[in-house]
Amino acid sequence: MLNRGFELVSAGLWWYLCKPSNQAEPKPPIVSHLPRLNRVLNVIAKYRLDEFMLGQPGARGLGLILLPYRLAWMFSSHGTTHRNARLRMAMEELGPIYIKFGQLLSTRRDFLDTELADELQSLQDNVPPFASPSIHELVQSSLGVSPDTIFSDLDSQPFASASVAQVHKATLKTGEEVVIKVTRPGIEEVVSADLKLLKWIAALIETRTDIGKRLHPVEVVNDYEQIIHDELDLLAEAANTSQLKRNFENSPVLYVPKVYWDFCSKNLMVMERIHGIPVADVDALNAQNTDLKKLAETGVDIFFTQVFDHNFFHADMHPGNIFVSYETPEQPKYIAIDCAIIGSLSQDDLEYLAKNLLAIFKRQYRKVAELHIACGWVPQNTKIHEFESAIRSVCEPIFEKPLKEISFANLLIQLFRTASRFDMEVQPSLVLLQKTLLNVEGLGRQLYPDLDLWQTALPYFENWNKKRLNPFTLMGRIQENIPNWIDQLPELPQLFIDAATQSKRLGEINEALQLQQRQLQENASRQSRKFRFLGGSLLITSALSLVPGIQTGLTNLPLATAFLALAGVYLLCFRR
Repeated sequence: MLNRGFELVSAGLWWYLCKPSNQAEPKPPIVSHLPRLNRVLNVIAKYRLDEFMLGQPGARGLGLILLPYRLAWMFSSHGTTHRNARLRMAMEELGPIYIKFGQLLSTRRDFLDTELADELQSLQDNVPPFASPSIHELVQSSLGVSPDTIFSDLDSQPFASASVAQVHKATLKTGEEVVIKVTRPGIEEVVSADLKLLKWIAALIETRTDIGKRLHPVEVVNDYEQIIHDELDLLAEAANTSQLKRNFENSPVLYVPKVYWDFCSKNLMVMERIHGIPVADVDALNAQNTDLKKLAETGVDIFFTQVFDHNFFHADMHPGNIFVSYETPEQPKYIAIDCAIIGSLSQDDLEYLAKNLLAIFKRQYRKVAELHIACGWVPQNTKIHEFESAIRSVCEPIFEKPLKEISFANLLIQLFRTASRFDMEVQPSLVLLQKTLLNVEGLGRQLYPDLDLWQTALPYFENWNKKRLNPFTLMGRIQENIPNWIDQLPELPQLFIDAATQSKRLGEINEALQLQQRQLQENASRQSRKFRFLGGSLLITSALSLVPGIQTGLTNLPLATAFLALAGVYLLCFRR
């Protein structure tokens, strides 16, 4: 009962202290979020996360709201731990949605402190599996048939469990070994409730604190919403897996498991079971004499191929989703799973990104600045010499080191962070790319510490640029567009007729406007002539009135004469 009182009082104080000044009534969603809000406030107090708000507007109000909860955790030992670690532990306690949100937040290194980003990046999906409903019941409800008609063997215990799904081993009636991935029951409702609360809190932080204006929490939550919804739809993941498999069909460097579409639904997916060594298990890779240098360089090549050749890249390439085949250790082959998060760029962003990276490699900072402005990543009114100077100040100290000691991903992060001072708006697709590049480079250096990402990537970009400018490539693009042009040929006569009709109408309108303008000018000219005639008459009259012997009929001669002269000058000089 006491806890319920704390919940109501704290929620009321939170709204009163944080509501916008122009809003007189509380928002209804706050009431529906009370249970979740109460839990979040309790965890914030437990791990003393209000320390992140010190010196920010609203910090005292938050302290007052947390007071009842702080009393309950007065003797907790968590206060002695570093606050970055406490934030990570709080997200782990709040559950899978907050864990994944922390992982996404760790990718915003253009805004976060490096130590905090490193701490959040260490979050893992160590989520206990669910036991009810059973996998047999889920197959029955999702596919509408008994599991016994599809599988000869189905393991009721999962062998892997993550934030939103878990995986079971099975064998099809045909003898093919597969895995069944199922989403957690009720996860959509949990995600929806948590997202509403996160959006509300993010809006308060962004509008009420200085750090919120810099971190853009509303933008981060919106990006996260899109990503988490993609992960909840296993049909979308199956489609991504099939596309990635087609992109690397018969490839000697990457294998993607087969999807069994007949046994897939929104919350269940069946795909080929793979056998490989987890890429982070360096001891096992060494045991089979895997060429780790070749493996690391191949991973970099796969990443750039996905981004710049296919424009369809696996955006969740952490070690848990990558394996190495047991076959041909001297020419190692990767195996990729979990394609829920896929990134792609617009054609313009793709070309600008490649040109930017090539210019960075060659230390052409002026060109980097010009490209940022040309592609709209920074405002058009940016002073290019100031931006160039800022880029140079970031890159030059880094290039003084040996290339193999330079972190390519961290250089991009610092570049984005510098560009944010010039109001750069980081696109979600670029954030995914940055996150993936961090994973790829970190994994490559883990496998082969002497990996020189620059030496590996530079030839790729040079070849990409040559291929882009190659006449045969240009001819290929023209050939691709020829069918579209042929399809439009029958419509060309009508398009010409419409254009001619429109041109004729515009000409008629233009003629009418010109005629109207000429009439107005003629009217003005006639009016001007009338005024000038009248003005001249008045001047002559005023002059004659001064000649002796001429009777003008004016009784007050000097005053009338001055008035007539002034009126004449006005009409002659100022009326047109």
